[in-house]
Amino acid sequence: MPIGRRTMDGSARAVRRNQTMGIVPMISVCLVDDQNLVRQGIRSLLELSPDIRVIAECVDGAQALETIPKVKPDVVLLDLRMPGKSGLDVLNAFAAQGAVPPTIILTTFDDDQLVLAGLKAGARGYLLKDVSLEQLVEAVKTVAGGGSLIAPMVTQRLLAGIGRMQNQFTSLEQPDPLTERETEILRLMSGGYSNKEIANSLGVAEGTVKNHVSNILSKLGVRDRTRAVLKALELGIV
Repeated sequence: MPIGRRTMDGSARAVRRNQTMGIVPMISVCLVDDQNLVRQGIRSLLELSPDIRVIAECVDGAQALETIPKVKPDVVLLDLRMPGKSGLDVLNAFAAQGAVPPTIILTTFDDDQLVLAGLKAGARGYLLKDVSLEQLVEAVKTVAGGGSLIAPMVTQRLLAGIGRMQNQFTSLEQPDPLTERETEILRLMSGGYSNKEIANSLGVAEGTVKNHVSNILSKLGVRDRTRAVLKALELGIV
């Protein structure tokens, strides 16, 4: 048995003991990529984090659609380009059910339009496949905590893509104006902050932030935080 596997098994047992004691929350991850080397590389990185555990791996979209509802991971790392059912097919299928899991797209530099389509379908953000350990772990923890990865990682090409795709967004053409506080919260949302983090930053109750977020989604005519940030970028609000 390889050393890396022994190390992960021991760490997993230790984390499960800590989790039982209420010390360390475990984040479960499902990897979806048709390339074995990519899955191995990402798994190896995640195995270095004691509070993240890979609970399933899928080699294509069909397997992902079958596996993810069963294992219910906290975060899905999803490749968009796969034979048969693509990652985008997976997101659209879950979106049609109203049950898109917290998803991070795995991408390369030339996938801008696919990334935008994936974000539009409900993904929380994206990572390049050559991501560093620190970036990967932070991204998984952010999305597991209810945040997103959009604004810090949006490139100029993606912003240009938003302009090309703006007529495809299922949202109101001219949304109701946001209040000053709603705009402030939307900007924090675009930074990937969760409701709890926003509440701590503004010195208000988390329930108050949730109410503001609901108003923001309603005014922008979108269904979730990711689309709200994309719409805000499209309109130049953030």
